[in-house]
Amino acid sequence: MRLVDSHCHLNAEQFAGDADEVMAAAELAGVERILVPGWDAASSAAALALVGRFPRLAGAAVGIHPHAADETDSDAWAQVVALAADPLVVAIGETGLDFDRMWSPRDAQLANLGRNLELALATGKPAILHCRSKPGERDAQDALIEELRTAGFGGAAGRAAFGSRPPAILHSVSGPVDYVEAALEMGCAVSVSGLAFRRGEEATAESVRRVPAERLLVETDAPYLSPPGAPRRRNEPRYVETTARWVAEQREEDVDALGDTLVAAYDATFPRVPGRVIPG
Repeated sequence: MRLVDSHCHLNAEQFAGDADEVMAAAELAGVERILVPGWDAASSAAALALVGRFPRLAGAAVGIHPHAADETDSDAWAQVVALAADPLVVAIGETGLDFDRMWSPRDAQLANLGRNLELALATGKPAILHCRSKPGERDAQDALIEELRTAGFGGAAGRAAFGSRPPAILHSVSGPVDYVEAALEMGCAVSVSGLAFRRGEEATAESVRRVPAERLLVETDAPYLSPPGAPRRRNEPRYVETTARWVAEQREEDVDALGDTLVAAYDATFPRVPGRVIPG
């Protein structure tokens, strides 16, 4: 089965000693595309350095996670903006909103999301969006949709910036079906992770049945969100197969056909790095 990992933090300290071996295992498992996102200025620089070091990686993303929103000063943000111009960077993020853990105040998160969305529009590189509410609530999802609309995603500004590509990706999708549908109406892509197997995330099964094939992705969010059968201490790209097979089951699709779909959707979502030779 052909696979992609559209969101893998190989720049995390958990992979500091064996990134080569982790990527080799992923390749043996059929993973053809791996995107490495940052979550603050330092990890964004590390993501870019890692992609520069390993030609098998498909690209990096740079941005500020909502957890880091309040601690990111103007100098750190300027670093992210500078990094975003590098051709090895294919997306902006991981950014978004997290009203569950609230490591940054709500206003700081909203301001941070706004500047990341502006950077995505300015560069024409899609935004990778984290979104979590407290269990049983949806305030973060509703706020995210409002911010996307206000920024012009799904409208003329989004079409001018991104053309036929999705303007954003719902990373590790979580939330009610109508939230996902609202994002789909704006042209966004949807990425499914091991979070889908957890209690309280049952809506994801219905959502994945509604996502157009050309905007459907899978990911690990490694080293986090291990699916069943993967080590809880450290998820890896090779375990994305478990999630992909679950998606195929929900959509009642042949797994090999879905694999081809996933690779095509990845290539339709993220710009390909000039001169980089990757399978397919």
